[in-house]
Amino acid sequence: MIRAILVREGIIELEDTPLPEPAPGEVLIRVKTAMTCGTDLKAYLRGHKLIPMPGPFGHEYAGEVVAVGDDVNNFKIGDEVMGVHSAPCMSCDYCNREAFNLCETIMNTKVLGSYAEFLLLPAHIVDLNLYHKPAYITFEEAALLEPLSCVVHPYRGMGLEKAQNALVIGSGAIGLMHSAFLKSHGLKVVVMDMNRERLGVARKMGIDFTVGPEEIDDISRKVCGGLGFDIVVECTGQVSVWESAVGYVRRGGTVLLFGGCPSGSKVTYLTNRLHYDELTIKGSFHYTPDDVRYARELIVGRKLNLLPLVTGSFGLHDIKKVFRLLSEGKGIKYAILPDSTLE
Repeated sequence: MIRAILVREGIIELEDTPLPEPAPGEVLIRVKTAMTCGTDLKAYLRGHKLIPMPGPFGHEYAGEVVAVGDDVNNFKIGDEVMGVHSAPCMSCDYCNREAFNLCETIMNTKVLGSYAEFLLLPAHIVDLNLYHKPAYITFEEAALLEPLSCVVHPYRGMGLEKAQNALVIGSGAIGLMHSAFLKSHGLKVVVMDMNRERLGVARKMGIDFTVGPEEIDDISRKVCGGLGFDIVVECTGQVSVWESAVGYVRRGGTVLLFGGCPSGSKVTYLTNRLHYDELTIKGSFHYTPDDVRYARELIVGRKLNLLPLVTGSFGLHDIKKVFRLLSEGKGIKYAILPDSTLE
């Protein structure tokens, strides 16, 4: 089978490797669609501690089952499936506390390599985080399950029913997913970015307001009446934006820090703002099996309009071109279709 290898920063090669055979509990799928991801782009540009090089990469996928190992009862050859690339061990201290996203081994047992003709899914993922894809859902929609699972995770227990408005900083794929999710819960959503092309995508998705940084004060007064936003979501991963995000939230509001900053980064906040204004500063990492289940319900129920995020489709042999486009800031997400003859 052909798969893409991230050799080192800026270098992707295709290699022909033997087709794996599933062991007990495992499932082998033919990848029908693999989606590009901001994490993969970071690895391509500067490396990433969770994506070893040289090695296969890509972790957003949907496909068709072509082989199953012994003891697999829920899936059979020919089934169309959607899933994610990790699952908790269900036995470590964090799993025993039901903090499944913080499982001690979840990052060590993840599967990479969706930029390939085939992908072997380990038994723990098959058991917890692999689902059947309804026929009416496209593979492109289904391949958005993993990032949407990350997006829905931090809102559990946040009390969205009490919130009226939100500011999302950053209009990349993740920022736009947050915006669509919050919009679906009845909030007035403002997306702020300097990239006018991406703000145009936000408007296609039905987001209420799209602004540049120079416009935020005016729109805040219009939407929030001068109080500040109920929820502010940081999706840029820039230290300066992490720090400035607290300036847009109302007293008693929540700042969700979602964008990952470079390792070793530090931020500084005014103590009186956090203390006397009783702000909630919330980080977010990964997802739980319940989050994956919920994200799938949103996709199969077509509760969100996410397909505008997909800028275009390419065959696997064009993956180098795709990452050049992404590195130049062109496009949001691309669908890689390994068995396609697209040029």
